[in-house]
Amino acid sequence: MLPLKKILCTTDFSAPSQEGIKLAGELASQYSCQIILLHVVPPPHVLTPLSVSAGKAQDYYGELTNYAKNSLADLAEKSFKREFSVSPKVIQGNPSDEIVRMASEEKVDLIVMATRGTSGWDRYMVGSVTGKVVTMAGCPVLTIPAPEKAPGKGVRA
Repeated sequence: MLPLKKILCTTDFSAPSQEGIKLAGELASQYSCQIILLHVVPPPHVLTPLSVSAGKAQDYYGELTNYAKNSLADLAEKSFKREFSVSPKVIQGNPSDEIVRMASEEKVDLIVMATRGTSGWDRYMVGSVTGKVVTMAGCPVLTIPAPEKAPGKGVRA
């Protein structure tokens, strides 16, 4: 695994994923390696209610994908030093499957991704993208836990 040449860093634009981006940047600086900054837009059926027509759902999906591309390019420029290569990529599909596929295709040495800290019913119903990636990936996965919440604001168990 060491020295690192290529890191896949995932983001869903949440606060926890910012922690993963920071760490990926530190590793890239340390090892002078390339970063692939990845956002996966979930399938339209996950994003839209049943009452929305298929045409409107596709339009919304396209807008969401374009917004993600612009946001990711902006995030890459603001978050990383110019001393190493950063490739922002937005793809569509099931997040865990697409992350693992991208890691394999790009032959990355490490996947860096944050966890949201979901538990109980949320984790049972939705599943953990991070957990699925950890089990399916063909390379090491570095998981960054969600930051602790302030007391009285829904403290993580």
